[in-house]
Amino acid sequence: MEYFNSDLFDQQIINMTEVVRIIFFALLISLFIFWVYTKTYKGVMYSSSFGVTLILMCLITTLIIYSVAINFLLSLGMVGALSIVRFRTVIKEPLDLAYLFWSISVGILAGAGFFTIAVIGSITIGIVLFVFVKQNPKDLPYIAIISCENELAEVKVNELIDSQTKKSVIKAKTVTRNNLELTFEVRLKAESTMFVNALLAVEGVSNATLVSYNGDYYI
Repeated sequence: MEYFNSDLFDQQIINMTEVVRIIFFALLISLFIFWVYTKTYKGVMYSSSFGVTLILMCLITTLIIYSVAINFLLSLGMVGALSIVRFRTVIKEPLDLAYLFWSISVGILAGAGFFTIAVIGSITIGIVLFVFVKQNPKDLPYIAIISCENELAEVKVNELIDSQTKKSVIKAKTVTRNNLELTFEVRLKAESTMFVNALLAVEGVSNATLVSYNGDYYI
């Protein structure tokens, strides 16, 4: 019975000044994460809710870690409670997963009081993201979709694309009774898209579409 009367069950004295300082620090770093996310985002549709989620994830993790650090029994309860949590939201962008781990890591460091590591680590991660993600590719691929009425038009389209683009690879060919559709991955010369107009001028070509392509989806 003496064990259950030990100090482990006593209510901890909470230093409100320290709590406010830790939460304020976590908020500043999470806002920095949010800012980096908005500046380096390269997906199809920007989601403001995900940016707010990064801030909340950092703050919530900070509160959990700080509570665990000051109360041993609470840490045992947290382990049991969090072990049954399951996340069902699909992460569409691989880079978004890195932002989530970054936000959670900062929350853990802030809650544990490792402010210096959180600051230095966040600045380093931000620089890496700006260097490797923000930069514009020099040779951006495009997808060209051309609808032809016959095989003669197909031959002319292939010749024109070979002569007007830096590199071209056929990705798909769909044939129906009335026409056929060709899908090319092309690299443009001097980023000029004027060859699409020339494609439409080819006899037997009814439609020509050019869209930028990043390897995962259409933009």
